[in-house]
Amino acid sequence: MMWYVYVLLCDDGSLYTGIAKIVEARFKVHLKGKGATYTRIHKPIKIIYQEKVETIQAAMKRERQIKSWHKADKIKKLGLVL
Repeated sequence: MMWYVYVLLCDDGSLYTGIAKIVEARFKVHLKGKGATYTRIHKPIKIIYQEKVETIQAAMKRERQIKSWHKADKIKKLGLVL
């Protein structure tokens, strides 16, 4: 099964980056307040980016890369539409 790196838009305009096998299912977990600590505080609104990767190791590496970027860089490099 493939892995995905995803980016969520939160209600305060911030972005959350994570990994999952099934992004929509993970998003529902975030909506219920059972996901990451960050999304319990910054309520997710929608999934704005998904990228398929082949392994969990590749997903974790890409997640770290994206998380290291400033918000403006994420928007530009990933072509995000907020």
